[in-house]
Amino acid sequence: MPRSAPTPWFRPAALTFLSGLKRNNKREWFEERKPEFTREVLEPLRRVAGELDVRFARLAPEYEAGKRSLFRIYRDVRFSKDKSPYKTHAAMWIYHRAPGRGVGKEVDGGAGFYLHLEPGASMVAAGLWMPPRHLLNKVRDALVDDLPRFKRILRAPTFVTRFGGLTDDEPGVKLIRMPRGYAEDHPAAELLRFNSFTVSARYSDKEMLDHGLVDRAMKDFALMLPFVRWLNRALGHIPAKSR
Repeated sequence: MPRSAPTPWFRPAALTFLSGLKRNNKREWFEERKPEFTREVLEPLRRVAGELDVRFARLAPEYEAGKRSLFRIYRDVRFSKDKSPYKTHAAMWIYHRAPGRGVGKEVDGGAGFYLHLEPGASMVAAGLWMPPRHLLNKVRDALVDDLPRFKRILRAPTFVTRFGGLTDDEPGVKLIRMPRGYAEDHPAAELLRFNSFTVSARYSDKEMLDHGLVDRAMKDFALMLPFVRWLNRALGHIPAKSR
């Protein structure tokens, strides 16, 4: 009897739903199709998170893809000119267990790993995205104290081939001038200008719909691990040997 083909984590219907949501970002449209969202996007994303959590327990036990890993589909529109109620992608955050899930300008949290599902724009990423000022200052202090090691991580041939360098094409992630208190000719000048420390790799729609998605993501996350662990050490969050 022939073997059945491995089951993919996501079906094409997941991308179809998100494409439809982008064209019809309205509550009425979404509510009518909420069972489809749950079946094709939310539940598969939960399964991916569960599998990633199992694998991180072996690779790097300090990281967790827990119940709070999945980002909500609902947008916070309180302070936005764009009042579209829904995000048109689905994503998760794999976080260091010590600081917890916090991520972003207003929330304390450590460096972690990210998986993003969006038609034509899926990716995996890792690092510390736009941290609050006191955490950014800790990273800058570590750059002054441990610059050679961080440069070795960023310049490792496999790392450069896969991810290039630090993400610097998003608004606000890099200063034009040096931050206050550092000389223009500081050995870490280029890195000290960053407000955000992340790397990423794009995934095609075909890769997101492939049964090997989690294997591919874990391979990338393993390459990113020294980078993420360096950032978390700078924040005082150390690796773990077990959970």
